[in-house]
Amino acid sequence: MPDTPADPPKTQMVNCHVHTFTTDHTPLYFPAWPVAIFRYVPGLARFFRWLSSFTPYDKVTDFLARMEAFHRTGSRSSQRAVFRELLHYYPKDTRFVVLPMDMELIGHGPVNEDIFAQHDGLARLAADPDYGPQVIPFATIYPDRPGAAEEVRRCVDELGFRGLKIYTKLGFAPDHPVLMEEVYPFCVERNIPVMSHCSRGGVYHKGWLQYRQDQVTEPRAYETVLNRFPDLRLCLAHFGGDQDWISLLRDGFDPDDPQARDKNWVSVIEEMIRSGNYPNLYTDISYTIFKFDNHISLLRMYLKDSRLRERVLFGSDFYMTRQEALSEKAVSIKLRDALGEEDFHAIAHDNPRRWLGES
Repeated sequence: MPDTPADPPKTQMVNCHVHTFTTDHTPLYFPAWPVAIFRYVPGLARFFRWLSSFTPYDKVTDFLARMEAFHRTGSRSSQRAVFRELLHYYPKDTRFVVLPMDMELIGHGPVNEDIFAQHDGLARLAADPDYGPQVIPFATIYPDRPGAAEEVRRCVDELGFRGLKIYTKLGFAPDHPVLMEEVYPFCVERNIPVMSHCSRGGVYHKGWLQYRQDQVTEPRAYETVLNRFPDLRLCLAHFGGDQDWISLLRDGFDPDDPQARDKNWVSVIEEMIRSGNYPNLYTDISYTIFKFDNHISLLRMYLKDSRLRERVLFGSDFYMTRQEALSEKAVSIKLRDALGEEDFHAIAHDNPRRWLGES
């Protein structure tokens, strides 16, 4: 009799990139001062969406509905409430890497709760009797903040956090002295991973033009870190970002420009991982994959390479994705269907555990 095909391995998903911070943790005036009105008049987004429904512009109504959903999620009363909303979209045994952000010092106005309170709130969520087992809490750092390195140590040693998030375009470089001399060595010593924003979009320091933001965010900016700390498990989030995926697919590379490939962050991350020079370098597909129809074919192609297949992580970037048309559930199901069970298991089960130091 022919052998019965083995059942595929069970996939317990790990979403490596979600957020639960609220408007209490975000600057009052980012990205511009008029947004403050929505905090004081929370029904304004709903009113604009309702008003647009009387126009023939369905795309405008859809956009405003998504902005309303984004604002509603961010305005939840606690990180627990945001996390509870996220759980609507995933299997019950899914775990989530939760990434805070320190935006108090970036020049866009005050925040209601500083990073110390945000970390404490995340620690309470991780200890929650109902939801805590699904939470993998990360600390974050703004290295120019007094006591920044000590706060990272507190989060790991006292609060039990499992990793570190850095977001350089908030106002620092990845080779900042505090990171190089205190924080990265601590991460290596404690065997904890680092997640870093690596996309041209996102939050940024007030007054920083795109050129300055890109300088500290591009993949090559991390080569000094990776060369000095080869055992540091670093994930460059967003696989370079949606803008560079679109550019790669739409524009390709100028054959007369020898530097063309090095200007595209998707291409650079691919080359850095495939080179084998950085064995602990990872990337995730958070937010980028929400442009699903545009990008799924390229992702499938990348996963055919054995090195890339072992270094790509599943992530979504909730609740930033509330601005997009597809829901978390829709994207994860479409992704699983498009990749097939074997590749999806790799990026959502095996690779996250290796990056987290669990296997």
